[in-house]
Amino acid sequence: MGMERSEQRRVVEALVLAAPEPISPARLAEIVPDASTAVVRELVQELNAGYEEHDHAFEIWEVAGGYQIRTRAEFSGYLQQLQKQRPLRLSRAALETLAIVAYKQPATRAEIEQVRGVDVGAVVKSLLDRQLVRIVGQREVPGRPLIYGTTRRFLEVFGLDSLKELPALRDLEALLAEAQAAEAEAEADAESAEAEPSEGEPPAEAAPSGVETT
Repeated sequence: MGMERSEQRRVVEALVLAAPEPISPARLAEIVPDASTAVVRELVQELNAGYEEHDHAFEIWEVAGGYQIRTRAEFSGYLQQLQKQRPLRLSRAALETLAIVAYKQPATRAEIEQVRGVDVGAVVKSLLDRQLVRIVGQREVPGRPLIYGTTRRFLEVFGLDSLKELPALRDLEALLAEAQAAEAEAEADAESAEAEPSEGEPPAEAAPSGVETT
């Protein structure tokens, strides 16, 4: 007799919760008794339906080719108050460079600079450090320049299951506007932290800031 459906759901839930990175339906099917990939997808749908029915604050997302439990977007403001550092923020330069890599990949530094019109060495290094971009090889031309592509981390950060889900180019303007707003907010916070304390009051501690591209 095979494992009961309710127990299969619990096993899937435990595996998705414990996995350090998105876990694929195929991998789940290898572990969950009597489950195929199709059954795993059904079990995830059932779990999400249950979360919604009981008004849970989390759900299972399909990102980077696998499943991951995430809190619902409506709670992001509360969660940010728990973090000692700011959530990942990208400057306009970083977002523009990342967009070029995402849509043109694989792309060399020269190809990126041809689109942006400025040197991108520091920005590319920052994106590499953040694991949003990776070196995927070398172009078979004189000098054999490095070529860059996006990573699974990129898919996770932007909530994408695959590169096929990239937004249309026209939607990038909205993303760029969000990045500019984030930069303005960070600058305002920095100015506030540097303001002189009132007489008789101890100096306030500056809030820790997130890593910024150069």
